[in-house]
Amino acid sequence: MERVVIDRDAGQTVVGCRQSDLTADFVKTNVGYYRRQFALIGRKPGFSPSLNVAAGLAGSIWFGARGLWAWFLPLLVIEVFALTQMANGLWGDLDRGQRIRAENIARTLQQRRQQIEDALRENLPVDGLQRAIESLEQALIRANQEAAAASETGFRLVLTGLTVLLAVRLVQATIANWALERRFTAWRSNRSLPAGLSWWRAFVALMLVLAISGLTALRFSRPEAMSTLAAFPAATGLRNHAGQMIANGFSWLKDNCAWVFDSISFSLRWLLGGLEAIFVGTPWPVAILIICMLAWLSAGTRVAIFSMAALTFLGLMGFWEKAMMTISLLGTAALISITLGVPLGIFCASRPRVYAVIRPLLDFMQSMPSFVYLIPVIAFFGIGAPAAVAATLIFGSPPVIRFTVLGLQSVPEATREAAAAFGATPMYSLFKVELPLAAPTIMAGINQTILMSLSMVVVASLIGAKGLGEDVLQALQYAQLGQGVLAGLAILFCAMILDRIVQGSRSSR
Repeated sequence: MERVVIDRDAGQTVVGCRQSDLTADFVKTNVGYYRRQFALIGRKPGFSPSLNVAAGLAGSIWFGARGLWAWFLPLLVIEVFALTQMANGLWGDLDRGQRIRAENIARTLQQRRQQIEDALRENLPVDGLQRAIESLEQALIRANQEAAAASETGFRLVLTGLTVLLAVRLVQATIANWALERRFTAWRSNRSLPAGLSWWRAFVALMLVLAISGLTALRFSRPEAMSTLAAFPAATGLRNHAGQMIANGFSWLKDNCAWVFDSISFSLRWLLGGLEAIFVGTPWPVAILIICMLAWLSAGTRVAIFSMAALTFLGLMGFWEKAMMTISLLGTAALISITLGVPLGIFCASRPRVYAVIRPLLDFMQSMPSFVYLIPVIAFFGIGAPAAVAATLIFGSPPVIRFTVLGLQSVPEATREAAAAFGATPMYSLFKVELPLAAPTIMAGINQTILMSLSMVVVASLIGAKGLGEDVLQALQYAQLGQGVLAGLAILFCAMILDRIVQGSRSSR
């Protein structure tokens, strides 16, 4: 008759199998010891320390042999540090740097003495050379003292490395059974996880320990023994060839697709010119009134008062026109980013394969340093406002796409099924069900796009964008601390006004 046992940790019924049998299947070796340890650990919540002598002796190799690679790597790093300190203390050329410095000083001192002899033969003044020789002699004495002191630090390095190694081995022995019991709990519900003591995994862990610790210890203790470890053998010719290929690609695109970039540049210039006419050309009282009313309608009375104060600051400090130019540049880039990003995010949310292709491009756009965008942008659009808008557009587009996808994917599937059950078409479900539920997330993406675009203001000023970034750039060039801080505050207030208007919800009037 089969015995039925409920495995509560795994959440399933195990037929004809007991807890001790599961432990035996998992650990393979030293079953009785691990049965007792797992039973003790399972009685206490949280971390339960115990002592595993085998793990303490084998160190990180034990964790690798048991398939606990997440523990293997950080413990190996600490072991390598300890072994490197010991190797450096036992065999390292500790006074090498100071000795080389002393030799250089000695050679210089010899040259100066020779110069004094030559000057005395020609009856020339030698007071300056005498003072230089005295300074060099003092420096030589200090360098020899530092070299002697460095050569005596070997024992301390060995003691430090040994202390760290013993401490990490004690930690490994203490956490080994607890870590293995955690893996056993996960293994009962997922049998694809590594189990048992694998000699193959032990061999791999041993090779990793020997290779990493050996090469690292050799690099720090005997740097002259293997000079190739100091610097990666770079292929200079390959780098030059790759750079030339990229340059040729840009040249080809610029020559054969000039009409495309000219059309984009014309469109950007037209849109930017229209926004500048609205923000810069509008009388400042009208602009302040409209912005404050928009802030009141969007986020309430407090935000409206703050917007009024911030706009007054911009005007009194003489930043009004440049602030409006900055908002025009930002509005152009943000408008295009949102107009293209939200539909693209909706399209990607329902097509995971398309999003799998676009996601690396978004990673590239967000990870690439902002200054790097200026290289291709200048090549295709030249210097001026269209190039600045294009760079800002590239840098600020990813958040709205990602947040749109995230918001739509976060809509519960049960909600979609309920809408379909009531006869909603896919288009009706998208606009009446999914987008309203995803709206807070999408608005957060729009907010991030606007703020990231604003962060490109200073960078865009390097390629001809007018606005507050010019003042910050000028302050950096001429070390004008006060003017730079004031321009930075102006950019900050623009960002805060936009953030409150776009993201805030009105609570009071």
